[in-house]
Amino acid sequence: MPSPLDEYPIHQLPLSMREVGSSDRNFYDRCYFNATNRTSDVFLVTGLGVYPNLGVTDAYATVRAAEKQWTVRMSDALGERGLNAAVGPYRVEVLEPLSKVRLVCDTPERGVAFDLTWDGSFACVDEPRHLLHSGSRVIVEGCRFAQVGTWSGTLHAGGTDHAVIPDVWLGSRDRSWGIRPVGESEPPGRSADDAREGFWWLYVPVRFEDFALIVIMQEDPDGTRTLNAASRMWADGRHEQLGWPEVDITYRPGSRHPERATLRMRTPDRRSIDVEVETLTSVALHVGAGYGGDPEWSHGQWRGRNWIDSAVYDLADPTVAARVPFGVVDHAARAMCEGQEGWGLFEHASIGRHDPTGFKDWASVA
Repeated sequence: MPSPLDEYPIHQLPLSMREVGSSDRNFYDRCYFNATNRTSDVFLVTGLGVYPNLGVTDAYATVRAAEKQWTVRMSDALGERGLNAAVGPYRVEVLEPLSKVRLVCDTPERGVAFDLTWDGSFACVDEPRHLLHSGSRVIVEGCRFAQVGTWSGTLHAGGTDHAVIPDVWLGSRDRSWGIRPVGESEPPGRSADDAREGFWWLYVPVRFEDFALIVIMQEDPDGTRTLNAASRMWADGRHEQLGWPEVDITYRPGSRHPERATLRMRTPDRRSIDVEVETLTSVALHVGAGYGGDPEWSHGQWRGRNWIDSAVYDLADPTVAARVPFGVVDHAARAMCEGQEGWGLFEHASIGRHDPTGFKDWASVA
């Protein structure tokens, strides 16, 4: 049977749009968004994913306010794929491609609900291909674009309603697709005897009034850079590559919690650009949002039809707080660059050994 998408001239392979170009079980297609106000007392992280070879689609939304985090997640069998994606009470409507997107999550009884519209402030940016190996096997091979922008609409979290206006509410988003570990865990095989010693990742999209910055760094335990990008986008469409970024991160003593950082880059004419970043509130993506290491739920898992679940996390609870350092953490962030104040995301993971920072093993802290 054809797919409704087969009506459109968008094919890339001699296949129906019902199929994807890889038989890898871990093929995925996902969107991610975050939103916070300029005081960062409320921080929303949300997204939706489609896993064609697993026959699953799911979505999540998590909102942090003070030391509480409200999370709702939903999953279902993947049906016909269309131009707009939905699962249960959650839907994504593309109003203007690469510019304006509406998100709706109609679950106020579970502590999280919103009707929000995203407006991109600058053009979307293609990131370099994401690639990660486990031994000889490729476990991540992804294509992604990113954008910074503003929000409007309404947000309900933990019994409080927030009016979301674009002068105050900012954020970033990305769309990615390709291969990454999803669904039920696979048998580790030989990789259990050749486990990675660590993982280090930094992703910083920031919106300033006149320009946007997007910086990506991924390194092996010995500091070898395996993913590198630094770009500046201007409102008139100009795009600058900013070379090989360097970063100095100040961690909270006795932890790996980044409190502030300095990013150093160069323009094509070799002029230095420094960005001072201060982290504010945060959401650990593996505490309720289903990213790697989340013990309650992972993206792509089969939970049956029309599955929905929710939870409230007390981040002051030591058992919850102990989970945070062992995954990717999204920090809402304030930044200064060339006299302008910016707001955005400081997404960071420092797990296990990382020689450039002096972390020797899984237990090392600042």
